[in-house]
Amino acid sequence: MNDTTTDIWSEWLLHHRHGGDASYERHIRTETTKYADRVLDFVRLSPRMKLADIGTGDGLVAFRAIERAGDALQVIMTDVSAPLLQHTSERADALGVRGQCEFIQGSADRLDGIADESVDAVTMRAVLAYVADKPAAMRELFRILKPGGRFSIAEPILRDDALEVCALKTIVETRGQNADDPFLALLLRCRAAQFPDTHEKVRALPITNYGERDLVRYAIDTGFTAIHLELHIDVATDDAPSWQTWLRTSPHPLAPSFESIFDTQFTPEERQFMEARLRPLVESGQQFNAQRIAYLTAQKPL
Repeated sequence: MNDTTTDIWSEWLLHHRHGGDASYERHIRTETTKYADRVLDFVRLSPRMKLADIGTGDGLVAFRAIERAGDALQVIMTDVSAPLLQHTSERADALGVRGQCEFIQGSADRLDGIADESVDAVTMRAVLAYVADKPAAMRELFRILKPGGRFSIAEPILRDDALEVCALKTIVETRGQNADDPFLALLLRCRAAQFPDTHEKVRALPITNYGERDLVRYAIDTGFTAIHLELHIDVATDDAPSWQTWLRTSPHPLAPSFESIFDTQFTPEERQFMEARLRPLVESGQQFNAQRIAYLTAQKPL
């Protein structure tokens, strides 16, 4: 596997998700490991199984699976991003588990490198959200699973975030520009750079054009059985990063960082105004954050 230049997926996962802050990165790692464990619980790993971790990213789920199941587990890691596969390959070497791992570049809706009915279990975390043809990806999971094989996925549900931006846009347009307090209009400019701001855009973008019930429908239409979905909505105050860390983060790989938005779309005066309003809230730790994650599990019939 040849080293390659960076791409949006590796830039976000390895940098923009935590803003280059090592402490904040450890916090995120702790939280995402909980998601990985929940995904792995259902597939009931055992030695000598073969697991396909689709859209492996930084290898969180795959390496956690090896840690839990031991040195007889074989893991196929796929990702559309060559830089991320390079990263996971280097991590496998560092962890001493390279012999258990196979790396395949490709998208979730075209798993050409994996043979029919060749794996015992499939995992995915935050992958379908970025796949345009989600039913095709579901059919690929079905194809590569052995009869009786299980899949377990965790997907962010971002539609509500986009609908909130649509609602904010309606408020701003209804009230018009307020010269005395332009906060809402400037906030909309920030949010619309990261999420669609019209219902047409919501329906068009892969990250927002589906909900948890759509995931169930995809699984049913594909032929899976024993389908179970849990939607987890957690609303809490953020563990406050520093202002500089917050500026460098973005909520998903397709979104620019707040710093980039301020640099490219705001005048110095507008940026100063927004910093005065937002910085105290960010650093107070009183800013509410909602996470919506759908956990879907199913089995291929025997």
